[in-house]
Amino acid sequence: MTDASGHTDGAALARPYSWTEGRTRPSVELAVEARVRTTPRGRALPHRRASAMWTVTQLCLEPRSVAEIAAHLPAPLGVARVLVADLLGEGLVEVEATLAADAGIDEPRRLIERVLSGLRAQ
Repeated sequence: MTDASGHTDGAALARPYSWTEGRTRPSVELAVEARVRTTPRGRALPHRRASAMWTVTQLCLEPRSVAEIAAHLPAPLGVARVLVADLLGEGLVEVEATLAADAGIDEPRRLIERVLSGLRAQ
């Protein structure tokens, strides 16, 4: 949290990093626009409201980009990437490809516009 003098509360920033045990690099590369969806196995996770991992699986019952996940937590993008990569490794989420290898020149622009539109809608 930011106080009246504009300083950020270190505890507020430390908490998201505790979710990843201080890790800032995901085990797999994830694009900011990559769409994440909870798998049937992830849907079956027991209710643990205080768990960031459980929260991500609930957020992704409908596909969301990695950027949207970070905004909803709220957490730095790096933390969201680590959480999603961990969930992916456990088979609790799946990540959809964002662009095909043979994508046309307009496709990346449209993708960025969709991501920005989704973030603004939050």
